[in-house]
Amino acid sequence: MNYECLICQVKALPKRMDKFEIAEEKRNVLVSQMVKNIANIDLNNSYSPEITRNLLAGLKLHSAIDDPYEQEKQQSDKELLARYDEFKQRLENSADRFDTALRLAIAGNIIDFGPTHKFDVEETIDRVLTSDFAVDDSAELKAEIEKAKTILYLGDNCGEIVLDKLFLETINHPNVIFAVRDKPILNDATIKEAIEVGIPEVAKLISNGDDAPSTLLHRVSKEFLDIYKSADLIIAKGMGNFEGLMYETDPRLFNLLMIKCQVIGDMLGANKGEFVVKRYAPK
Repeated sequence: MNYECLICQVKALPKRMDKFEIAEEKRNVLVSQMVKNIANIDLNNSYSPEITRNLLAGLKLHSAIDDPYEQEKQQSDKELLARYDEFKQRLENSADRFDTALRLAIAGNIIDFGPTHKFDVEETIDRVLTSDFAVDDSAELKAEIEKAKTILYLGDNCGEIVLDKLFLETINHPNVIFAVRDKPILNDATIKEAIEVGIPEVAKLISNGDDAPSTLLHRVSKEFLDIYKSADLIIAKGMGNFEGLMYETDPRLFNLLMIKCQVIGDMLGANKGEFVVKRYAPK
């Protein structure tokens, strides 16, 4: 983690308390305790998504709300599903269906209800279809997809998973396993939302066994870890998954994301707002 991650966590507390509808009389004590916890975090031995998970779990203890982003998740899935045929038509009219489907899947990563993130889906789609990738390992990704017997696809946010479905429909691979979070966390997809948008039509659907907004290999279930270890290719969507896997040097692993935070951008050699297809293998 970077010190800016801690600042971001503190800034996020008021909005997150609002989402959990924490009683006003509890907020001073809660914030005081959480800020102390944040101040004691060892930056060299911590994952930002795990800190987020622990802070949200602490808020949940003082709330009757199980899924504070349920409305946003349903709305983003509904809006993207309503445009599914439009997106398919874009593919049919494109010179390179793989490239266009990949770009649309990455554009979906803009849908994020993080503490400081604002998004415009249409502007992002227009930009991703006309921009160069800041990091572009897409040719390697396509080659690995064509030879992989098993693909593990690590899902991220609701809304975004609709465009993941379109990408998987486009590559038409016979053995894709799509992993989501085990329980509601932020606007990340769970089994429930993945079923609602039709992911089982294009992939086998599993939970990763954890409720952090990431893929943290020290926290996931044995079932998921066994699949992770045996897959020929792993495609990880979004910044949360990148934060959990950023130190991996596994050539099977690719990350598809939009840079929403310059701290992450600096790690990848990209600027905020740019698009990345990154292979984790050391160059």
